[in-house]
Amino acid sequence: MNAIEITNLSKTYAASGKSPEKHALDHVSLTIPQGSIYGLLGPNGAGKSTIINILAGLVLKTSGSVKIWKTDIDENPRQTRSNIGIVPQELNFDPFFSPRRLLDLQAGLYGVPKSERRTEELLKLVGLLDKADAYARSLSGGMRRRLMVAKAMVHTPPILVLDEPTAGVDVELRNQLWESVKILNKQGLTILLTTHYLQEAEELCDRIAIINHGKVVADEDKETLLSRVEAKEITLRLDRDLASIPESLLRFSPQKEGKRTLAFRYSPKETNAGEIITATQQEGLGIVDLSTDDRDLEDVFLQLTKS
Repeated sequence: MNAIEITNLSKTYAASGKSPEKHALDHVSLTIPQGSIYGLLGPNGAGKSTIINILAGLVLKTSGSVKIWKTDIDENPRQTRSNIGIVPQELNFDPFFSPRRLLDLQAGLYGVPKSERRTEELLKLVGLLDKADAYARSLSGGMRRRLMVAKAMVHTPPILVLDEPTAGVDVELRNQLWESVKILNKQGLTILLTTHYLQEAEELCDRIAIINHGKVVADEDKETLLSRVEAKEITLRLDRDLASIPESLLRFSPQKEGKRTLAFRYSPKETNAGEIITATQQEGLGIVDLSTDDRDLEDVFLQLTKS
């Protein structure tokens, strides 16, 4: 079962004044599996926020279809909005309310009866139970982010959308938020994550889509996407000085770094590290140490969005 199904979704903003017509989304199709942590990546202006705003009911699509938890957003918009919780980039709560009061108020707006509200449970889940009655303005940046997560969950949605959840948060608090996301996912929540921190997507996500200029340029599980890296590097430190690079190794186009070190940059599609190591040893050269430049999501991202 898919938590979200987006089919041929397009959004065009009409020309206004001197601004020409803008195609924010161009026939975007995505399927987000139930129970996954799904990453939506792309440069600024790629269309990520437009997709989220359509899911939230804040922007009307031009064409295409969107289903949230098997419900079409046009046929039953009220139900689809109850199936999703949005954590926006901006902090949007009254700083003079306490976390407890904020969650109770948000639950009331969703029509959750007092007997079914999970205020204490949610505050404990995001590590804010001891701050339940403090003014929200007294919370640190990381605590405010966590409060936004709790606020998005007051109506117990099966899907949680995190839009740049760690923007402006220091490394320690970012790691805390990562742990909270993993806990929520283990409890059965499907999570859609947009982020500019590629390390964050690589750490958390099961599947990743990359959007550029309103079009999907990749939508694959993380390992398949990482295998797209066109170049890797292995560096060998040898047991003796080299006056020159052995002729048999020239086909790998190595770079000599110092007297005893060779760096090989290669395409995994054409060769592999084992071939390089074997060829080096066949030259009678001992390998004292080796290091590799591991595949990285940033490399894939730059490859797919460079145009």
